[in-house]
Amino acid sequence: MKTPILNTIESPTNLKSLTLTELTALAAEIRQVLLNKVSQTGGHVGPNLGVVELTIAFHYVFDSPIDKVVWDVSHQSYTHKILTGRKQAWLDPAHYDDVSGYTAPEESPHDYFNIGHTSTSIALATGMAVARDLQAKQGNVMAVIGDGSLSGGLALEGLNTAATLKSNLIILANDNGRSIAEDHGGLYQNLKELRETNGQASNNLFKAMGLDYRYVDQGNDLATMIAAFKAIKDIDHPIVLHVHTEKGRGYAPALANEEAFHWHVPFDLKTGQTLHPNTKESYTDTIHAVLEGELTNQHTPLTAITAAIPGMYDLKRFGNRHPERYFDVGIAEQESITFAAGQAQQGLRPIVFHSGTFLQRAYDQLSHDLGINKLPVTIMVAGGSISAGDPTHQGIFDVAMLANIPGLTYLAPTTKEELAAMMRWSLHQTTGPVAIRVPSNAVHSADLTDFDVHQLRTVHAGQQVALLGVGSLLPLAEQVQGQLAEHQIDATVIDPRNLSDLDATGLTALQAHHQLVVTLEEASLSGGFGEKVSRFYGDTDMHVLNFGAAKRFNDRETTAELWHEFKLTPDQIITAIQKALAK
Repeated sequence: MKTPILNTIESPTNLKSLTLTELTALAAEIRQVLLNKVSQTGGHVGPNLGVVELTIAFHYVFDSPIDKVVWDVSHQSYTHKILTGRKQAWLDPAHYDDVSGYTAPEESPHDYFNIGHTSTSIALATGMAVARDLQAKQGNVMAVIGDGSLSGGLALEGLNTAATLKSNLIILANDNGRSIAEDHGGLYQNLKELRETNGQASNNLFKAMGLDYRYVDQGNDLATMIAAFKAIKDIDHPIVLHVHTEKGRGYAPALANEEAFHWHVPFDLKTGQTLHPNTKESYTDTIHAVLEGELTNQHTPLTAITAAIPGMYDLKRFGNRHPERYFDVGIAEQESITFAAGQAQQGLRPIVFHSGTFLQRAYDQLSHDLGINKLPVTIMVAGGSISAGDPTHQGIFDVAMLANIPGLTYLAPTTKEELAAMMRWSLHQTTGPVAIRVPSNAVHSADLTDFDVHQLRTVHAGQQVALLGVGSLLPLAEQVQGQLAEHQIDATVIDPRNLSDLDATGLTALQAHHQLVVTLEEASLSGGFGEKVSRFYGDTDMHVLNFGAAKRFNDRETTAELWHEFKLTPDQIITAIQKALAK
C-alpha cells in the first residue's frame, strides 16, 4: 500500500521537493482528512475546502515563516496548520483538541495573531510590512482576505493604507462569491465584473485605490497558483492578487448548501446530514412570531437588519416574506447600527440582529449614533453565554459593554413570553435604544403578569436570601432555591429583567426580610449586573455575593469546567451562601 504523501510532511520545506503530481495527490489527501475531522468535531467546512490548493501553493513557493501570511478570520487556516507541523490534530482523534480552529501564535512560529473575526488581515499586514522595512528585515508579507470580509470597514481602511506603502505587500483577495451567506453590497458587483472579464473590467476597486492588480481565475488549480505566486514573490510594491476559488470544493453537500456548511456541527460524512439535529422549540420561533404579529396586526413600520449572520436567527424566513423590509449589510457591524439609526430617525422601527461577540465591533456606533441620539432601535443579541471554544469568540462581555451605555436599556428575558413582551415594548417605546439578550438555554415558558421592564419580577417570595438569576441563569437560581429549602432556608427568587437600570425600589424592599443577595449571571463579573447590585448595597448592611465569569479570554476549556471554576454549580453556590450566612 502506497504511503500517504502527508505522512512525509513535517514542515513547509518538505513540499519543495514534491512534483506537481505529488502536490495534487497531497491536496486530495488533505481534503479528505479535513472532512474526516470536521464531520466528527464540527468546524468550518466550506472555507477550508476552498483554499487547499492555494495554501499548498503558498508554502511551496514562499518560505514561511520568513515569508509571512496573515489569514483573515483564519477560519480557513486548517491546511496551513496541517502543513506547518500540526497535522496530528487532524490525523489522530486523540489530538483533535490540541489546536485552535484559528491561527494561534502560541502553537507555531508560522502564526502571528489570534484572529477569529473578520476584515483584519490587510491592516495587520500593512503594520508588519512597515515593521519589516524599518528594521531592515527580509521576507514577503501576504494578507489573505475573503470577498465577504472586504465589506468590513477595516478592510477598506487597510487597502487605503496599503496603497501608500513603497515596498513588498501582497493582498490575496480570495473570491468565492460568498460571505457566510451570499454577499451583499455594491462592491460585489465590481468583483463579479472582474471575474467575468478575467480581471479586465474598466471598473476596478483595487486599482481605483491606487494598488497594482492581477487576476487568477483558476484558484483551485495548483499549477496556476504556483505560477501566480512565483510571478509576484519578492515584488517591490503593494499588489492585489484577486483569486477565484470555489467554497466547499470537493464535497458535494458543501457545494449544494454553502451557507449551512460555512460552519457545521458534526455530520454524516456520506450524506452531509447533521448527526444530532436540534428539533426542539427555539427562541427564534418566538422572535419571528413577534415580527409577523407587529407587522401584520399592529402595522408597526419595522425592518430587520443583519450583518451577514442571517442563519443565527433564520432571518431569511422573514426576508422571503418581506424582502423590502429585510437588509443584510454584509460583514459591517458598524454600518448595521448606524443604518438602523438613520431609519429610526425617520420614523421606522428597525430591529438589528447580532451576535454579542461580533457586536463589539460597533461599540462607537452603539454609544454615539444610538445612545447620544436616543434613537429607538431594537438590537437582538444572541450568544450571551459562558463558553471557551477559542479566545476570539467570547459571549461574556456584552453585559459590560451594553449595560453601561447611557440611555441604552439592556434587557434579559428568562422565558419566551418575556422575550416577546420585551420586543413589543421596545418596538413601541420612544425613549432610546433597547438591546435584548436572547436566552442561551432551552426555551422556558411561564405566565406573564405585571410586566414592567423597569421592575424586578419576584418568581418566589421568601426571606433571608434573595437569588437574582439573570436571563438564562434564572433556572439555576430556582434550582439553588429548591436545594436551600432542604436546609430550611426559604430563599426568594427574582428575575431582574433590566441589566442597565436597577430597580432601586425593589432592591431597597429586599432589605426588610433578607440579609444576603446573590446574583447569578452568564457574563463577566467585571462591569456586569452583579457589580451594579453590589455597588447599590455598598453603604448598607446587606451582604452580596456575585457569581459569574472571570474577566478573561477563555480558550479550549469545556463549559462544564468553566462553570465549576466560576463556582456556578448549585452545590458551590449553596456552600458559599451557608458560609456567608454564618458570618
